[in-house]
Amino acid sequence: MSADKTLSWSYTEEFPIEPEAAMQARLRGIELGTAPVTPATGAALRMLAASVAARSVAEIGTGTGVSGLWILDGMGPDGVLTTIDVEPEIQREARRAFESGGRARSRTRIIRGRASDVLPRMAARSYDMVVLDVEPEESAALIDQALRMLRVGGVLAITRALWNDHVADPARRDPATVAARELGKALREREDLLTSLLPVGDGLLVAVRRL
Repeated sequence: MSADKTLSWSYTEEFPIEPEAAMQARLRGIELGTAPVTPATGAALRMLAASVAARSVAEIGTGTGVSGLWILDGMGPDGVLTTIDVEPEIQREARRAFESGGRARSRTRIIRGRASDVLPRMAARSYDMVVLDVEPEESAALIDQALRMLRVGGVLAITRALWNDHVADPARRDPATVAARELGKALREREDLLTSLLPVGDGLLVAVRRL
């Protein structure tokens, strides 16, 4: 990446004003060894939620609540975020973050469990937005269920889509990089989706369901 592009990327990442609750949740997430979304990724998720007037969003990968806080900011006042994670300690931190951010408990539904077990029980075509904030191989394994849940006109958002800047390098053939690269190509080729790759954070793969 050239110096000018690096500067522009840094400016893009620093452009959003991160709410205090999200900032504190980020710091706690880093302490616990998670990889919270960047402010620019969070702002993009907020914008996507607002663009479809999302009232029902499913997020896989709760973390300490950073992405959830951004998404809730983009949803209407009656919107409900369903967020799924297998780690109870992490989810407790997310609950604290949501409360610190002034989010009523009625606006969040936190489910503990493996996404591969939980998603098949979720209602079909009933979510305005589905967010996969997990590692590439898990995103690839969950993509069919995520699309099944999404309504026509809804938005799918997948974080870590550039996977540590490895996806653009064809010489990188480790399983996670290959999974991220192939998932992007597979979604791009589907006629029922409009797909774009946004260069924010570690890459945000976005698709709108057309059919």
